[in-house]
Amino acid sequence: MRSRALYLLSIFLVLTLAACSNKPADTASNSASQNTAAPSNDASGNASSPAAPATAAPPPAPAPQPLVVPAGTTLTVRLGESVGSKISSPGQSFSATLVSPVTVDGNTVIPAGALARGTVVDAKPLGRFKGGAILEVRLNSITVNGTEQRIKTSAVTRTLKGKGKRTAVMAGGGTALGAIIGGLAGGGKGAAIGAAAGAGAGTGGAAFTGNKEIVLPAESALSFRLTSPLEVNP
Repeated sequence: MRSRALYLLSIFLVLTLAACSNKPADTASNSASQNTAAPSNDASGNASSPAAPATAAPPPAPAPQPLVVPAGTTLTVRLGESVGSKISSPGQSFSATLVSPVTVDGNTVIPAGALARGTVVDAKPLGRFKGGAILEVRLNSITVNGTEQRIKTSAVTRTLKGKGKRTAVMAGGGTALGAIIGGLAGGGKGAAIGAAAGAGAGTGGAAFTGNKEIVLPAESALSFRLTSPLEVNP
């Protein structure tokens, strides 16, 4: 029995020594495996790191600002058709083209030849016996870069004084002259006939000398002033 106990004790001691001798080796192998794995972790970490951001695109250029033609600028145009105190009526439109370019700070804003449109503001022919003729026109639009833009301008006015007083005197003078001739020819009755004839002659003279009308023929050059600024997109 005692020998058996010694035998078991010997086996226990052998197993204990074997376990102690294997543990450092396991610990060393574990350390080695950890050291070996560490570089792979670092490598994988470097591989998964985000790439440097791409260079941002430059911001878009700002939109060009409109150019402003100041009030008071003169627009000289050439008429596309005739207008006149007798041949035109208020509200009638007419065409025109810009004669000289309009510049702002040395830059051409509206080129020569730009199409413009205007309106006959007032048109009155000469009265038969009294009153004068009047023609008033104004620009109301101009086409720039293919776009028709509304404008406000001063008016160009032409007037012609009537000769109504002179015409009436001529008519009265004709009547008096007729009465004198009639009186010399045949007394009172002849005077009445002569007066009627003279009146007809005087009136005819008034109609004949009925004076000229205002006419601005096609290709006439007229100058208008802007009364408010005009914004033009480049």
